[in-house]
Amino acid sequence: MSAHAVEPIRPADFHAVDPAKAKIGQLLFYDKILSGNKNISCGTCHHHDHAGTDALSLGIGEGGKGVGPKRTTGSGPDRIAKRIPRNAPALWNLGHQSVDILFHDGRLSVSDLYGNGFNSPAEEWLPAGLETIVAAQALFPLVAQFEMAGNPKENEIAGAVHDRIDAAWPILAKRVRTLPAYGDMFVDAFETVQTPEDVTIVDIGNAIGAFIASEWQSFDSPFDDWLVGAAPLPADAERGRALFFGKAGCAACHAGPLFTDQSFHALGLPAFGPGRTRRFDPYARDVGRMGESDRLVDAYRFRTPSLRNVALTAPYGHNGAWPTLEGMIRQHLNPQAARSGWTPEKANLPPAPWLASIDFVIQEDDREMARQAAKTDIDLVALSDPEIADLVAFLHALTGKSALDRPLGRPETVPSGLPVD
Repeated sequence: MSAHAVEPIRPADFHAVDPAKAKIGQLLFYDKILSGNKNISCGTCHHHDHAGTDALSLGIGEGGKGVGPKRTTGSGPDRIAKRIPRNAPALWNLGHQSVDILFHDGRLSVSDLYGNGFNSPAEEWLPAGLETIVAAQALFPLVAQFEMAGNPKENEIAGAVHDRIDAAWPILAKRVRTLPAYGDMFVDAFETVQTPEDVTIVDIGNAIGAFIASEWQSFDSPFDDWLVGAAPLPADAERGRALFFGKAGCAACHAGPLFTDQSFHALGLPAFGPGRTRRFDPYARDVGRMGESDRLVDAYRFRTPSLRNVALTAPYGHNGAWPTLEGMIRQHLNPQAARSGWTPEKANLPPAPWLASIDFVIQEDDREMARQAAKTDIDLVALSDPEIADLVAFLHALTGKSALDRPLGRPETVPSGLPVD
């Protein structure tokens, strides 16, 4: 594929956003009022200081303390009960109109299957009226036990989720709309909201979706300048570009303006962590797309991530196995060799001694390791060390010049009065 097959990104390629709704979304994004125990927000794991991620291999959700690589696993009865099974995905350009599937396993997609616009873990219980897939996505961390909801018996949100996934959303909406500042803002920004009592979880999702869709747009990288003929790439990045779209074959999966085919591929990444277990398969492994599709052919396949601003969002892989771009490239070039040479020290896992017996237990299962190692969708490519360095240079050329200068940023305070991470 030629780079000229990549169309430049334009503002019109994104879903239209009302700035007033995005402003509400910014506040909600960082407001811990949306978590069961009021101690974590969306922004905790998708923080502006870390380019919309948390810089950890596996996230530290409910019960943790701090932000980014300094986040700790908590202490005493409030300490985390489990690591988040997967790496916190970046938010860049999720408002692009081409995005129609989200999460590492694709368990949320645009679909008419349930009559509400989406195929999601909430099935027919996902409320209708969510304007974009980003708005829909925003609702799920709120009701995830180890992310934001908390453990059963700790709070009313966790208890409601235990009954049914949609039972907690009305409780969260009431928390928000009864705060006068939020109520007034929703009335002013949403035509469908006449009084604060009208605010529902759909309005909250649409506000957060509007914020994510507008806040994390990025298409002003050196590559974008090159694409429209405004400026050449540095020599090493230009060599890397030629490799990316040519010999290295990267563009076969990292295709289009967002550098993702939005499909699923097995890379044979090193395995660790609690795994994304299924109710009938309580096993410390992550079967990837198969967990959503129940098709054996999808085992160990994960969604191709966008490479926009990828140099800012380490570590890499669905479980953050590789701390550097070079490491992740070598994983693609020779999965077996990379997997064999990987060591646990490469995973950025804040210490949690009570979870130590779980963190790497999957590697003791020889049969499971053999299954994972055997399933790769990668054609081996031999590249020299200088060529790998050139590919890294090209990936850096996908970093937007304004990537770290966002339109709204992190608010100093939020209407709930709770501390902002």
